[in-house]
Amino acid sequence: MKVLLLNGSPHAAGCTYTALHEMETVFAAEGVETELIHVGQRDIRGCISCGRCSQLGRCVFDDLVNETAPKLAACDGLVVGSPVYYGSPNGTLLSFLDRLFYSTSFSKAMKVGAAVVSCRRSGNTASFDVLNKYFSISGMPIASSFYWNNIHGFTAEDARKDAEGLQTMRALARNMTFLMRAIALGREQYGLPEREKERCFTSFPDGL
Repeated sequence: MKVLLLNGSPHAAGCTYTALHEMETVFAAEGVETELIHVGQRDIRGCISCGRCSQLGRCVFDDLVNETAPKLAACDGLVVGSPVYYGSPNGTLLSFLDRLFYSTSFSKAMKVGAAVVSCRRSGNTASFDVLNKYFSISGMPIASSFYWNNIHGFTAEDARKDAEGLQTMRALARNMTFLMRAIALGREQYGLPEREKERCFTSFPDGL
């Protein structure tokens, strides 16, 4: 089992990292391999809807997105962590995720996804909702904990004092590990869910 963790904070050792690191300790104890990629401090431009990825098999902008794509293809689970900025995830992370999910043609179905957010006070559930949409549009089961996957604090030191938030992260990692293992067993015994060959695309002509 391997989990890819994305840190959407520009602070490599800040609150978001504190939450992700708490998950890493559980994954390590469970024998799950992890890789943490720092996204938030990188210079990532947004998608320009050029469509070249369908021809090239990768994004036309050759940066961290293309470096991460094969790692996403190989992993069993993806954790996306972000601080809250103006009630939403970090814009750099969103640009990264837009291009990563759109430019990769491989199936992400049954890879387990988990969103983690950090904030000083509020905006956490709105950000949580935004990140989960990347998973739900891709056929990825979403891992949950006993509370929303968030941690509170203005600094990493604050976050380390959030006992409930840290416990939430540990439970999330355990639940995610169980779900990945269950899916692996189900794939072996039953195979993956059948996918229809032709995708339907509803578009209403003008005048209707």
